[in-house]
Amino acid sequence: MRFETKVIHAGQEPEKLTGAVVVPIYQTSTYAQPAPGEHLGHEYTRTSNPTRDALQSCVAALEGGTHGIAFASGMAATSTVIMLLQSGDHVVSTADVYGGTFRAFDKVFSDFGITFTFVDTSDASAVAAAFRPTTKLLWVETPTNPLLFVSDIQQLAKIAHDRDALLCVDNTFMSPALQQPLALGADIVVHSTTKYLGGHSDVVGGMAVTKDDDLAEKVRFRQNAVGAVPGPFDSWLTLRGVRTLPLRMRAHEENAGRVARFLVDDPRVRDVLWPGLSEHPGHELQKRQASGFGGIVSFRVEGGHDAAVRVCSATRYFLLAESLGGVESLIEHPAIMTHASVPEDQRRERGITDDLIRLSVGVENGEDLLEDLDQALGT
Repeated sequence: MRFETKVIHAGQEPEKLTGAVVVPIYQTSTYAQPAPGEHLGHEYTRTSNPTRDALQSCVAALEGGTHGIAFASGMAATSTVIMLLQSGDHVVSTADVYGGTFRAFDKVFSDFGITFTFVDTSDASAVAAAFRPTTKLLWVETPTNPLLFVSDIQQLAKIAHDRDALLCVDNTFMSPALQQPLALGADIVVHSTTKYLGGHSDVVGGMAVTKDDDLAEKVRFRQNAVGAVPGPFDSWLTLRGVRTLPLRMRAHEENAGRVARFLVDDPRVRDVLWPGLSEHPGHELQKRQASGFGGIVSFRVEGGHDAAVRVCSATRYFLLAESLGGVESLIEHPAIMTHASVPEDQRRERGITDDLIRLSVGVENGEDLLEDLDQALGT
């Protein structure tokens, strides 16, 4: 079954009672049992639900995994994976990581005795040097948020496995339509399904996918114990979004390419960051390990902080909002918005400067988007 067929059919057989071709919303918290301790496959929706099962089966198939575990948010997925660790364990993480991930690592899990080292994971030698005898996990975003550094998943998997550590890849920016880290050696893939998988900015969710039975059992146990699960309707909305994923990703990428090339030629702009540009340092690697470049474009504007704020406030079709991956185009100022939880000195060190703007390029008419950016840059 090829990818475009999987998004429609994987985990989504017609419902047996009525023949409904769309997975029903099993909006129930509990299930009647024929006898004490005997159930018909489900006993309580925190543990399992048929609508959630369909979403999990579908996304697992898209990622080339055997186990999908859906969560109430991307951060719930991230946090539950970190719960695989114990006090005294060490994690090597991408430095240019989503601000919410950094906050959870630096401000929450560090209080439980787990330590974190943040490095440029596009530099394999820096990753290897950061490992300690206590390192149990390598956490990677590629491309990164918001600077779009590209890391070699296959090479990082070898570094981690040679040192008896796991590799977890946050694949939110690419989605399985463009990149499948499990095939490159990752042990776990996580997503904020709020983004491209859901695709319509109307639901919050997360996902973890693995091919390892033992890892899946451990993640499921922790999820059920802690309770970070999506409701049936949220699962249904996300699954509905997944069904158009390959169509949307092609449109996102086409528009992102037009936007990036427009910005490269604009004297009001510098440092256009999009892996699809041939001058991007990760361009060739991205071509090798993925089938596309995605819909996120970051850039810096001449004039610093004030100019960036003006541009973010002046667009009409690029809505000023956090998040990404919906059909509508979004614009944001990472230092003020999505990465404000990263201390200022660390933001500057990592390149998240006050002149940086991040775009999530949507699927609107490309000419309208270019005209919108042109007039905003002129304010």
